[in-house]
Amino acid sequence: MIDRYSMPEIADIWSDNNRFSIWLKIEILAVEALSDAGVVPKSSLETIKEKADFDVSQILKIEEEVKHDVIAFLTNVAEYVGEDSRYIHYGMTSSDVLDTALAVQMVQAGETIKKLLAELISVIKTRALETRNMVMVGRSHGVHAEPITFGFKLALWYDELNRQMERLSQAIDTIRVGQISGAVGTFDHLDPSIQDYVCEKLGLKSANISSQILQRDRHAHYMNTISLIGGSLEKIAIEIRHLQRTEVLEATEFFSKGQKGSSAMPHKKNPIISERICGLARLLRGNALAAMENMALWHERDISHSSVERVILPDSTITLYYMLKKAIELIKNLELNPEKMQENLNLTHGLIFSQAVMLALTKKGLSREESYKLVQRNAMKVWDENISFYEALKGDNEFLAVISINEIEDIFKLENRLKNLDTIFTRVGLG
Repeated sequence: MIDRYSMPEIADIWSDNNRFSIWLKIEILAVEALSDAGVVPKSSLETIKEKADFDVSQILKIEEEVKHDVIAFLTNVAEYVGEDSRYIHYGMTSSDVLDTALAVQMVQAGETIKKLLAELISVIKTRALETRNMVMVGRSHGVHAEPITFGFKLALWYDELNRQMERLSQAIDTIRVGQISGAVGTFDHLDPSIQDYVCEKLGLKSANISSQILQRDRHAHYMNTISLIGGSLEKIAIEIRHLQRTEVLEATEFFSKGQKGSSAMPHKKNPIISERICGLARLLRGNALAAMENMALWHERDISHSSVERVILPDSTITLYYMLKKAIELIKNLELNPEKMQENLNLTHGLIFSQAVMLALTKKGLSREESYKLVQRNAMKVWDENISFYEALKGDNEFLAVISINEIEDIFKLENRLKNLDTIFTRVGLG
């Protein structure tokens, strides 16, 4: 279970106190704009700015009776302000406050997540450079393919997470929009300049058009980005789970002193952080789907989206925050076993060089079909007779008639198979 109280930085964004604080700021900014426009007396503005306040417990108590959160809030604020409270919420509708405040909260949450994502990218960069030459076998379909390095694997993650950072920045920019347009969004009771003023003071863009609510494609974009980042973390975690399997054992999660792996089997060291990340990514995908369902509402607005967002927005941002925290811990403390990587690399007795051998034959003038047949014939000997691929090739006179022993040895040198690694690292910004 995720303990929200262990993550105050992200959880506080979604607290009642922060939400009502933003609501109050919006209301006061709107009064300021109305005062500048000559609608609200300066004396009333000063009274509101001096006295306006709220009490969370009282708002919640009032809401139990009136069954409307914004009315409960305004009622409580009026208790502090007095007669001049008639100018608060002037010409506005509830969604002006709700959607604009929600945008502020989503930006706050997004920026908080960005900090952790940047930290994870930095950790991966450090470990990629540290392990750039740690050779291991690459796998396709779960089967040994050709040599790579662990640093190469990390470089791939580094590149992907940088793309996710770009997506997150775009999603935050998309949601950084507010509205003070009144019922059905026509500015019937407020000049559009009021919206422009409030949004500028809040660090938001002023919506071009709204239908009493901001359109939910913005929120869906944001939520899908969160889900995509979760998908990348899941990909990393599931790779570590595979590498920690007993039969592989090339990388393992850090196992702290006193930690227990199983209530039944004392020998167990399980990839629990990775499994947790994989499970939570499913929640993010489900919540992203709910956000897309929120895009289609009745006419100018209904509130079928509202109840959903009260759950999915806090839960998804807090969940991703937690996943990033765990991913940083996971990568930073990941224990690697280069000896086991080398052992696994040699499991197929050199078959990982089969493509290089085949291409060498084609360079000598054989057709691809002839080359493939000749290499496969020797590869099958390795499987059937448990001999090395190198020895099988050395014993094939038809093969040796085309390629010399020295050329075979050159093909089997790992540095020749990984000769473009530095170029790849440079291309992803790890040069």
